[in-house]
Amino acid sequence: MIELKGGKTAPLLLDDLDNYDPRRSTATGFNHLINLPRQYEDGTIPTIPFYKNQCQHKWDVKDSQCNLPLILGRPDPKIVSTVAAFCEYCRCHLELSIRFPGGGISPCPSEEAPLHHFRYQPEISRPHCKADNASKADNSSEWEDLTWFQCSTIDCSAKIRIRITSPRLRPGWVDLLTNKNLIKSRAEEQIALDPARFEGHAVPLPSDVLSNLRTYILNALRDGNRRKIQANNKKWLLCLGDPCSELLEYIGFVREDENWLVPEPDVSEQPPIANPVNILLEDVEKELLALLLQRPDDERRAMKVQYGLSPATRDLSRVLSTADYKTLLHVQQPRKVQNIRMYIPEQSHAYSKAHYSDFLRASRFYPTLGAKLDFHDDLIKFSYERQLVSDPDNIPFYLESLQGIAKGRKSEDLQTLVAIEASSGKLSAEDVRNAYKLLGLEIESKFLDEDYIIGSFQSRAADAPRQEPELRRALQIVGQDRSSQKIQFIASKTVANYEQALSWLHATADMDDEFVVAMYKVKEEENPAEEGTARQAVALIAEHRKSSALKKWLETGVLGEVDMDVGQAYNRLQIDDHTISDDFILSAFQLFYQEAPSQVDDLRSALRAIAKNRKSQTLLSFLDSGMATTEYPLEEWPVGLANIGNTCYLNSLLQFYFTMKPLRELVLEFDEHKMDLTVDNLVHKVVGSRKISRQEVQRAQSCQSPARFSNQHTLIFCTVVYGLQKLFQNMITSTRAHVAPELELARLTLVTQPLEAALRRRSTISGNRPSLGEINGRPVLGPLPPPIPEAIVSEANPHEKSTENQVNEVNGSTGADTSSEATLLGNGPVEYVADQEMLDPTSEELRQQQQQILEDKENLPPTKAASDRPTTPDINLKPLAESSPSRINEQNHHVETNRDLPNSNILDKIDQAVTAPPPNRPPPFPPRPQTEDQKQAIVEEVQLGAQQDVTEVISNVLFQLECAIKATDFDPSGEQIDLIKQLFFGKQKSYTSNLQGVLRMKEQFFSNLIVDVASGPKDVYEALDGAFDEQQVEVEGSLRPQYTTITRLPPVLKIMVQRVQYDQKKASAFKSVNHLGLKETIYMDRYMDSEDDDLIQRRKESWEWKRQLRQLEARRADLTQTELEINMPDVLTATKEYLDQLSEDDTFEVPATLREGVENAAAEARDELASLDARIKDLSSSISSQFVDLQTLPYRLQSVFIHVGSATFGHYWIYIRDFEKNMWRKYNDESVSAVTDISPIFDQDPSDRPPTPYFLVYVKDDMKEQLVDPVCRDIPPQQEQMEQPQQPHHDTSDAVMNDAIDYYPMTSSYADGGGQGTTAAIGDWFKANNTDKLMEW
Repeated sequence: MIELKGGKTAPLLLDDLDNYDPRRSTATGFNHLINLPRQYEDGTIPTIPFYKNQCQHKWDVKDSQCNLPLILGRPDPKIVSTVAAFCEYCRCHLELSIRFPGGGISPCPSEEAPLHHFRYQPEISRPHCKADNASKADNSSEWEDLTWFQCSTIDCSAKIRIRITSPRLRPGWVDLLTNKNLIKSRAEEQIALDPARFEGHAVPLPSDVLSNLRTYILNALRDGNRRKIQANNKKWLLCLGDPCSELLEYIGFVREDENWLVPEPDVSEQPPIANPVNILLEDVEKELLALLLQRPDDERRAMKVQYGLSPATRDLSRVLSTADYKTLLHVQQPRKVQNIRMYIPEQSHAYSKAHYSDFLRASRFYPTLGAKLDFHDDLIKFSYERQLVSDPDNIPFYLESLQGIAKGRKSEDLQTLVAIEASSGKLSAEDVRNAYKLLGLEIESKFLDEDYIIGSFQSRAADAPRQEPELRRALQIVGQDRSSQKIQFIASKTVANYEQALSWLHATADMDDEFVVAMYKVKEEENPAEEGTARQAVALIAEHRKSSALKKWLETGVLGEVDMDVGQAYNRLQIDDHTISDDFILSAFQLFYQEAPSQVDDLRSALRAIAKNRKSQTLLSFLDSGMATTEYPLEEWPVGLANIGNTCYLNSLLQFYFTMKPLRELVLEFDEHKMDLTVDNLVHKVVGSRKISRQEVQRAQSCQSPARFSNQHTLIFCTVVYGLQKLFQNMITSTRAHVAPELELARLTLVTQPLEAALRRRSTISGNRPSLGEINGRPVLGPLPPPIPEAIVSEANPHEKSTENQVNEVNGSTGADTSSEATLLGNGPVEYVADQEMLDPTSEELRQQQQQILEDKENLPPTKAASDRPTTPDINLKPLAESSPSRINEQNHHVETNRDLPNSNILDKIDQAVTAPPPNRPPPFPPRPQTEDQKQAIVEEVQLGAQQDVTEVISNVLFQLECAIKATDFDPSGEQIDLIKQLFFGKQKSYTSNLQGVLRMKEQFFSNLIVDVASGPKDVYEALDGAFDEQQVEVEGSLRPQYTTITRLPPVLKIMVQRVQYDQKKASAFKSVNHLGLKETIYMDRYMDSEDDDLIQRRKESWEWKRQLRQLEARRADLTQTELEINMPDVLTATKEYLDQLSEDDTFEVPATLREGVENAAAEARDELASLDARIKDLSSSISSQFVDLQTLPYRLQSVFIHVGSATFGHYWIYIRDFEKNMWRKYNDESVSAVTDISPIFDQDPSDRPPTPYFLVYVKDDMKEQLVDPVCRDIPPQQEQMEQPQQPHHDTSDAVMNDAIDYYPMTSSYADGGGQGTTAAIGDWFKANNTDKLMEW
């Protein structure tokens, strides 16, 4: 049974509200208000169940409690519109309110969205439960049912709250008022006490009792005077009296001696009323009126009063804007037949009997689309489209419902839409069921796998050759339904590329050439008629791998191997300088391996030839063990991190996190910080200015069960916390020079939860798997720099592609793994030719290609397919204008509130664990289950996550850690305070003046400060000034001043350098390589929020000086930047000389005044330029020295992330400071080396594409020893015996390249003493300094 998760249109929601009784539940747990009809894979749809005593509500309005929109049919987005009602039958109370958080861009109804389409919000809803003020001992206590919905349309932010509460009058009290026997008993008791006084008075009827109590309440509501009811009042004693004391006191009556005082409401209150007393009295009065209307006619006639209630239907439709929706002609509103709602069309000339029957049969499909039977075709289309967006996992069921409605209505428009959807590749549930049935398969069977399905197809096709086209189409549908490339390939019966060739031969990418030949022979023996296809498959594999052995086999039938000489080896790795270092050679080897893992044999032959020629132990060690030798003792040196597929940025980030001692200890001792999943904890869980759901906490905390990949191997899927914990433990205990992060950790680090959902939606809606683009068959991986906003692109030319993408299109970069024309850079064909035809090793062209290849370890330029693929809107950062604190704040206030072919070298490790022996012909019955879908899903998530920008990756890790751990305190805004907040997050306050001169303040968290170097080289202070200086921002349609200060500094201060810019003329992105001058120590005093008049005055002076400086620099640019590329004084001087030459020629007569004027102008321009230079120098000096004496908040530079490359590709590494040993280290994937020359960190590189700082980390100076600990090693003595011996590598390159690391638990020495104390020390520091430190929390 399938639970649909789509939404409901507003009209259907109102209909279902009439049938929703929170007091009753069905046997299957079906909820009329929130559930769509459940679906079965066999096509049956169960009847919507109704409970035996379920109330079919008739809602009547409570006018005084309503707040209705002023304009009929369209609520005001600025107010909360409310309808208050109660049921005339069961007396339950309803409160339906609609609000528009943020105002809504275009609230429904609109041209694009004619109705609201509401989706259930389970995270904030509360099903039927006991009311907060109910007594635990009272079995008839009050209850409430709270349900939230949100409109799914993009431009409408409408949220509705439906609150249903219990009747005010409890059953026992209703019995007192309506039970004739009880009324008679207490009346006769009063009469018996004083018969003479009550002579002539009859026993009151229930209608008398109800009417009298209602009159008392109405009088109190009208005049507000607290009247006294005498103790001897005959009517009071006969109808109510002491037996009803509990009820009367609940309503608000007060006993005074023997008398009673009526309730005292606030009669001055205007609707909508909010006073609890007023609300209670109106609720009770309405319930009494409902009870009166339920009395027999003879009782009500005796009262001689006509009672009436106002139905709430119109007001409910008014609030949800459903009053005038477009309906289908000849269709009546629903009527109820035997407790089941039926939609009956009018029987008129428009409907034949057959049509009428079809129309009725199709009625079961409407609720699935969240629609009503009287909807116009246009609204049916709208409902279908919203369901696809809301619940993409169940598209087949929605398409089936659309088919059923189109067929029942005989609607050409709907049938056309069905045809369009089918042509776009969408499948209906009926199509899928029929395909499985034709292949003789049970769709719900748990034992179906790819080989079983393919075997069933082949068996049936062999038995019925004439049915093969039909069977092949059914197989195509099944493959599309299961997202199986293998099944779809078999169905298509083509061998056109490398992947299809492997699949046809039942081979995998990690199988060597010898195995490919063996699989060819198996195919040939099975069916000699397919020899030609088999040879074509081998040829495709040979061409893709550039395998001389396979090419020789195709020519001679003998699989050969040609030794590679050293010159050919260097050319194979595109290295022209034979004296280059071993590290450079290893980098080139790894880059080519990552680009084309299938060519590993050829690459290893080249590397071995170079190693032997050089007699290099480093290279030979790498070939034998997968590790380069290191000169540092393992127990005293950090380990490197293996690049598992263009993950150099992730490796840098993980190294930085490991050096943060409190964070490392939090991860290693996570169970002590783990948040308990209690209701109270979840209610108060706010991270990133939003509520965190239970699912998000569980995603961050839980370690899922192992997913079986084969009989011997398992792959564990863990959260970020446990993945980091395992990695950190390996980094501490490993005896190797580097360890490998697991693929699952990379996936969880790079893929945010919304993006994970987006990936699932896209992979479900589209038959094609998501792609980031490829270069030589390798997916583009690694975090990209912040993307260029669409707004900027559209200003230049929205239809123009970047130069690099255009080149890729011209060169036909389609994503095949490698062809002889494809290059690593995607910038044009480079032929692999014989030695004598290769480029001259000394040529500049080859040197530039080589340099770019070595830098291109990360973020290779995407193909057109990648550039056309839509991105997740909520992860795109806005561009930063020069010195724009308002935009900086906009990006950082959210703590950060606000991821095709698989990566072969990653999959190689997995494939190694599941590689089976050469299979025979697939039988019609399945072998053991395969795991390709599981592997593909993980790799694709990593690939999509790699599209995130670098700040998004950092934010994702910190966000998931915060979700997992418990709070230590809460910010006044409700934000959770924890160790992550204390370490990495600060607070900043922006000040903005409006037109009236009122200063508005806004305080918010920040995790990164974003600085810009687009305008030219800067030092770190100049860059930071741009984030805090006064700016002109738009407020209420005019420009107003705004500046920003820091109210709380984090111990770990992170600074993001915005380097990606946009060239308006070229309509493409480029990376700014302007130098950012770093300082080992910076002082943050100047940026702190303060009431000190001196500091405020200094800031104002500095802002004024900078304003003047900008004007002077602009004027200087006018004088120095000309089309002739020389300054204006020189232009005028050259003009004067030219005029002098003309004057010497008798042909031309040049007035002396003209020459003199030009000469004077040149002198004036030169003097002005000299004056400008002097004033610019003086102002710059004043600005730089303005705060030099403020040095009470020092921060020390701890980490520098470096990027080399362009805006679309490149490579990352990180420098990390070891304060204890007073040294810097360079962490470059597997390599960790000491930095003997720090000039690459601090000095400007004069090259064309220099390595540039991309992300900076400063730590508070007096806490650096507590915060930073780069070397944390504790290698167990017995670990060497625990490790498996390394086998010499021959043809299983995965063991070397992927460097699978065994997991060893922490030793007792570290866990018990060596690593404890820092987390507690940081917490104690915050507690001890919570009154006199700016960093208090």
